[in-house]
Amino acid sequence: MKLGIISSIMDGWNYEEMIDEISRIGYESVEVACWPVGKGERRYAGVSHIDTEGLDEEKKDHILRYAKEHNVEISALAYYPNTLDPDIEKREAQIRHLYSVIDASHMLGVNLVTSFIGRIPYKTVEENLKEVEKVWPPILEYARSKGVRIAIENCPMLFSKDEWPGGQNLFTSPVLFRKIFEILPYDNFGINFDPSHFVWQQMDYIKVLYEFAPKMFHIHFKDIKMYPEKLAECGVMAYPLSYMSPKLPGLGDVRWDRFVSALTDIGYDGYTAIEIEDKAFEKSRQDIVKSMELSYRYLRNYVI
Repeated sequence: MKLGIISSIMDGWNYEEMIDEISRIGYESVEVACWPVGKGERRYAGVSHIDTEGLDEEKKDHILRYAKEHNVEISALAYYPNTLDPDIEKREAQIRHLYSVIDASHMLGVNLVTSFIGRIPYKTVEENLKEVEKVWPPILEYARSKGVRIAIENCPMLFSKDEWPGGQNLFTSPVLFRKIFEILPYDNFGINFDPSHFVWQQMDYIKVLYEFAPKMFHIHFKDIKMYPEKLAECGVMAYPLSYMSPKLPGLGDVRWDRFVSALTDIGYDGYTAIEIEDKAFEKSRQDIVKSMELSYRYLRNYVI
């Protein structure tokens, strides 16, 4: 396994500054944030360290050369929109950009894109599955024609009022993994697995690795802290941030020794990316760098 980080926490750094920093800390790889330039709509989105729509041969060569000179590999290009957005104009714009990320991933020789499957928050699971069946085959067929794999993260995107009640990503549980893989039986379609989302949904984040081992294309290392006393007051029907909080690896409830042990059991030897979303470390750029250093130091106990 290679220990990396997703670059979305480094808002305000340009590509070179981002590579410089993660190389200095010791990270071996980076999942590069590739949102449309200047179009951030939520926390951690809108970060663009590679402008995929403006990528040409000269820029490609510079991106690859600079990363190689700093001993950093690009694990994936990251773009996490709601590709099933109920606003059809917005949906189409997001899918167009996803195609540009697929093209860039092929052009750079990365050949992996990390994303969401999407969801219409106010429609049923069954209705959303029909949307998946309509929207995603052309995307996956295009990616396959380019030799690009797509790894879907299991984040429900259910945190704020505008995402209520169903969230903006259907790909959230083993039951739905099975249904979606049945609908989309593509070899280039898999999982970018984040154990923290299973913790707050009270699911087993170890067992799932064994069942879906061949589909584990990429791994996120993010932690989550549950507050039982808050959960006892508001219940599971409350907004999830009412009873949990994303934390740096080692500061939450994920048992990283067991999780990484299971990854070694299934023979996972691909890329991992620390995902930092801990508000306690966002007061300044110095705090963000500290969070990157602390996360790296902790997970080096398990990924060497």
